[in-house]
Amino acid sequence: MTDILSKHWRLVVLVLGIIIVFWVLYLLRTALLPFVLGLVLAYLLLPVVSWLERKLPRPGRWLEPKRVFSIIIVFLVLLCLIAVFSYFIVTAVIDASLVLAESAPYFISKSLHQIQGWLEIIRQQFPPEIRLEVDRALLEAGVALGNAIRDAFIEGIGTVPRNFSMFLGLAALPLFLFYTLKDSERLKRNLYAALRPGIAEHVRNITHIIEMVLGRYIRAQLMLGLIVAYFSFVALLILRIPFAPVLAILAGIGELIPTLGPWLSGIIIVIVTLAVAPEKVIWVILIFLGIQLIENSLLVPRIQSGYLHIHPALMIFLLVLGAYIAGFWGLLLAGPLTATGIEIYKYVRERYQEEEKITEQPEEG
Repeated sequence: MTDILSKHWRLVVLVLGIIIVFWVLYLLRTALLPFVLGLVLAYLLLPVVSWLERKLPRPGRWLEPKRVFSIIIVFLVLLCLIAVFSYFIVTAVIDASLVLAESAPYFISKSLHQIQGWLEIIRQQFPPEIRLEVDRALLEAGVALGNAIRDAFIEGIGTVPRNFSMFLGLAALPLFLFYTLKDSERLKRNLYAALRPGIAEHVRNITHIIEMVLGRYIRAQLMLGLIVAYFSFVALLILRIPFAPVLAILAGIGELIPTLGPWLSGIIIVIVTLAVAPEKVIWVILIFLGIQLIENSLLVPRIQSGYLHIHPALMIFLLVLGAYIAGFWGLLLAGPLTATGIEIYKYVRERYQEEEKITEQPEEG
């Protein structure tokens, strides 16, 4: 045992270090979440800022800090886009959401009435003794569902004081994003300079792996969500389904969660359609199944086969585990983080095997 530890002590230290880092990150997940979001936004905006910096005139009297001007221009463009989006889209979405929230009891009761009618038709096909068991099971399920909704609401209110650090981080997010974009290259150089050359090389390679796997996956998922939201909005608009913007945005957000997200958002959309336009629910189901078929056959295979390489069964397990550990964010990041971890493990294993081969080579006489 001692010989094994002495021979592989570097690998043991590396594994223990990774475990400790992940444990500390888990303990500080609430406070670190806004900064993780800031790093993701910085990664997405960094190519735009760099491109704009190259296009600006040469440094002169008024344009010496080209990087700062580029960031300010990008921020102003983002603010304008957000303002336009808020004026034309968010207003309609908020109004529809308020109406939907106010009418939720009516929608739920109407949906339950419709489902109850279908269940009654099925129920009449069973003998009386089985009907009693079915009625009892449905009653217990309804009570359990009501208690679960109440407990979730109370727990959600209770998390507000505990998440004060996250709200504070979100308030400081613009400033953090500005300095990250401004000094990104300097931060990298200082980080690599502070490390030993061998360690700096590993950090540089691992950073490249993270950018390659996680960065491309995030961009691809965002594009996928926009495409699905657009086609869902067009389809719902053609069918004249109320609250089309809200439901389309929900469909796009669902695409950000691998495997389970589209089905969860689809179920919610079907329930709302069943309440507001039950005669069109079959068309909505067929359209969303068609969108999922096209997406899964054309877009998703490229994303998952190119960047994740995770089996669907393992993906479902990771999503459930991520949701248990970190809630929505765990559900959202379980897939890409696991894929990144796998690639880092492959890199560490390859480098470790290379070092072993070098140490085991006989000395040339």
